[in-house]
Order: sequence, then C-alpha cells, then structure tokens
Amino acid sequence: MDFLWKALEHSIRLILCFENETYGIVFRSLGFSLSATVLAVLCGVPFGYLIGSREFHGRAFVMVLLNTTMALPTVVVGLIGYSLLSRSAPLGFLNLMFTPKAVILGEFLLSLPIITNLTVAAVQSVDPRAMWTARTLGAGSIQTAWTLLMEARFALIAAIIAGYGRAVSEVGSAMMLGGNIRFYTRTMTTAIALETSKGEFGLGLALGFLLLLVVFSINILIHYLQLKGRKR
Repeated sequence: MDFLWKALEHSIRLILCFENETYGIVFRSLGFSLSATVLAVLCGVPFGYLIGSREFHGRAFVMVLLNTTMALPTVVVGLIGYSLLSRSAPLGFLNLMFTPKAVILGEFLLSLPIITNLTVAAVQSVDPRAMWTARTLGAGSIQTAWTLLMEARFALIAAIIAGYGRAVSEVGSAMMLGGNIRFYTRTMTTAIALETSKGEFGLGLALGFLLLLVVFSINILIHYLQLKGRKR
C-alpha cells in the first residue's frame, strides 16, 4: 500500500510540476493523433458522404465492411503495417518504420472507419428535402454536398471527435510501428505500457491520469454536441 501511495505522490508531482518528458510525451501523442485525424477527415468525410447520399450496387457490403473495420484490433493494424513497411517488405524502401509517420499512419487507419461510418449515419439523418431543395435552387454537386454536411454538422463534428479519441487512446499499432522510441515516437499509451512493465508506476500513473483527462474531455464534447443537435 505504501508503494502505491508513493507512486501516486510521484505522479501528482510530475503533473503539477509540468515535468518536461511527461508533457513532451503528452503533446507528441496529441500531435500524432491530430495529424492522423486530419487525414482521416479528408478521406473519410467525402467517402462517407458518397455512401450515405447514394444508392449503388454493393452498398450493403461496403457498410458491413465499415462496421467490421470500426472494431479492428490495433495490433492487427500494427501487424499489417509492419508487414508492409519493414525493411524487407514491399514498402520498406520508404523508410517509414519506427518513425512518427508510421505511428500517424497506424492511427489514421484506426480512425478512418469510425469517421467514415459516422459520416454515413450523419448524412442519412438529414431530411431528404434538404437535398431536393438545394438541387431545385440550382446547386451543383459540391454545393449540395456542402449543404447536407452543414445540416449534419453537429453529428459530423461528433464523428471527428470520436475518430480523434480512437487515435489518441490506441497502443498496439503505435508500439509496433513506432517502436516506442524515447523523445521520438513514444506516446502516452506506449509509455504507460513501458513504464508499468519496468515497475515505474509514477510516470505511468501520471500519463494515465492525463490520458483519462483527454478522453473524458472528448466524451464531454461529444455529449454536448449530441444534445445541441437534438435541440435543432
């Protein structure tokens, strides 16, 4: 019990004193996740809009595939990435293995299905008359898409935040693709796993508290946006 109290005291000291390495890990982790989420938004929102606003052959299969990839284990993403990016792999010449870009790629692959799937749901929740009205007024394809996305903006923002939450809280792919290199590819989750295995519970607890704070803030924001969307 005394050991636990000492670890807790150490973790609080690291947080309150703004210890450089601790907050370096936090900001690095948040930056990787932000980059991955931006890429996922650029790919997932247009793709989700096309799926949600159109009927086409094989649409049901695409939706099943999206639903499946939403629950894709992070270690599977790491395994796929490793098999493609390692030195002897097909994409080994890119030299991405154990770099921040590899970590971002793994997080991108994890957040993309969530953002895409929730964008589909957001577009489908919009009153169909919004699209008919836009087209009646002479709006082109891009203007119509923008109108629908603006109608679903609260659900869309919630989708983006959920994708960010998925990226920032993953550990498997970041460990396998980034290598957990100190001051380079170490994130909150990989640092927690490492410090716990070393018996350094102080830093692990500090990062755990900060990660919980990030995830809690994300959930609060999603809840707020959902309530605001229902009031419209």
